[in-house]
Amino acid sequence: MHALIVIDVQNDFCPGGALAVPEGDTIVPGINALMGDFDAVILTQDWHPAGHSSFASHHGAEPMTLTELPYGPQVLWPDHCVQGTPGAAFHKDLMTDRADLIIRKGYNPAIDSYSAFFENDKTTPTGLEGYLRTRGIDTLTMVGLATDFCVNYSAVDAARLGFTVTVRQDLCRAIDFDGSLTAALEGMAGAGVTLA
Repeated sequence: MHALIVIDVQNDFCPGGALAVPEGDTIVPGINALMGDFDAVILTQDWHPAGHSSFASHHGAEPMTLTELPYGPQVLWPDHCVQGTPGAAFHKDLMTDRADLIIRKGYNPAIDSYSAFFENDKTTPTGLEGYLRTRGIDTLTMVGLATDFCVNYSAVDAARLGFTVTVRQDLCRAIDFDGSLTAALEGMAGAGVTLA
């Protein structure tokens, strides 16, 4: 069984959003067109409470600077994908009705969560692995935003968990912060992820 995992195609990651990924909205038609080809479609949604510990505003710091949190280094982001706000909503053109499951992440105020599988402490699960295993899904194709953060972390975790993983680069877009895209592509390839 093969699932399409659509990562964080939300307004705040699209042009005009609080943490806009260049051309983030251009991948939506291609993602929609793929949905019918899979046994399951799963959408992930960044879902932060206001004042999240990964927000620069929480620390009185400049966005896109680094800090150290109890679980390790953390990029401090502009406030984004705050629960219930228009920015946290899926892009209006994304065919959300096709989703078997929507998994929300980043809702623990103390821990950021890039991966669809684990929070950034790398041990607290989101529940996605259990869902996939009980559905008999062992093969994943990942698309969405952003290649170098949430897609990357999700793909590497999935490969480490034993899933067969492909990332469709044509249906992802990157932030590319301080060389993050090159590092992410190398890390995914090193983890056994197929970059298509």
